[in-house]
Amino acid sequence: MERPSSTRNVGGIEENILAILGSSEAKDNQDAYEDNKVPNAHRFPRVYSYDADKSKSSSSLPVLIVVEEAWFPFAFSSEIISNEKGAANNSGRPVDSYSFQLLIQERVDATGEANFQASETKSLAKMLLFQYLINVLEWDFLPRNCIYKETTNWVVLRESLLNMLLDCLTIMCNLYQTHAGFTDDLICSKNSVAQPAENFDTGPAIALLEIGKNTCIAMQKFLVIIMELDVSKQSADTQGSTTRADGIRTPLLEMILEELTYNKEILDPFLQVFDEPKWKLKIVVQYLWKYIAKPSIRTRKSNGPPDDDASFNGALKCFSNITSARSTIKKIRTEVVQLLLAHGFQAHLSLPCENRLVGDASASDEETSSGSLVEICENIISAFKNMKAADKRMEISSLGREALFTAATMLSAEL
Repeated sequence: MERPSSTRNVGGIEENILAILGSSEAKDNQDAYEDNKVPNAHRFPRVYSYDADKSKSSSSLPVLIVVEEAWFPFAFSSEIISNEKGAANNSGRPVDSYSFQLLIQERVDATGEANFQASETKSLAKMLLFQYLINVLEWDFLPRNCIYKETTNWVVLRESLLNMLLDCLTIMCNLYQTHAGFTDDLICSKNSVAQPAENFDTGPAIALLEIGKNTCIAMQKFLVIIMELDVSKQSADTQGSTTRADGIRTPLLEMILEELTYNKEILDPFLQVFDEPKWKLKIVVQYLWKYIAKPSIRTRKSNGPPDDDASFNGALKCFSNITSARSTIKKIRTEVVQLLLAHGFQAHLSLPCENRLVGDASASDEETSSGSLVEICENIISAFKNMKAADKRMEISSLGREALFTAATMLSAEL
């Protein structure tokens, strides 16, 4: 099996990143630049799946191929971590968990700055480095996760770079804040480009717009693969495949929901920038079910939404009459409900058609066969109508009006 063609360009990407880091940190040290080019003799991904007997048997299972000799930019040895804390910015060595943590923390800190310094080459270099590292984690994780789903062999995922990295990270709770706040950086950057000051180098500022966008995409990618890993780990734990050595880590989705619940100021920017439909829908649905009235008879194991209604359409049905709508908006502001319903509707429409209309394992928790698109549109309109009836002072937001217009338009096209 041939490796993906996209890996042919990885050496060039790596060389560009290391060259920028070398120019910003090693100044004019040509020797340092030459040293940085050494790892380019190796290529990625270092793991991939291969099914040698696929043509002979439809029941054959894929095999994980691990290129042990391949160089990769991470080092998880405790000895390396302790020795390199004082040299975390050394671009000539693999990145340990401490260095990666600092890289994320710098992004967290940057979102709080009033004016992001777009002209600093070092800032651009760090964003490029972050994008590259996330790509490496993704290339390593995706084939492993696919094989786990077919073989339920947890060891395959236990040995993934992502799992080893997360065991070392201590600032997981800041990841979603970084993702939500990065849009502010882009706005500041656009303003800087539009009104350049004296002696202001517009080159890096223009580059920041594209690099910033790609960094935001990389952060979303990081969040998604972490949540996918959490799902697989929970499955392995249910099957008794995990051990004490795997440790206990709060699922990222729970952490995101917890913070979005108690820090509603970041809810809007997070939902604006996070556009992966499957996980966005999960976040919206589980957020709503934190406030929707539960059935009076519940068992200890049924802390979440009822299984039959654990979908966006199921949540919409809880706004099907004025009484239930009034009960919900007593616990959560109508502005927030509108925001959630509009973004949930948007995410639902962005799902692949097979996930919306028929059962699909990848979306079984949210939207499988829980209702037709017509029913979703009708329930969206009904939800807004009943909320308005329950709260006469409610003003429909611009995002809410867009959702209503889209639903009405789709309904008229179906009739």
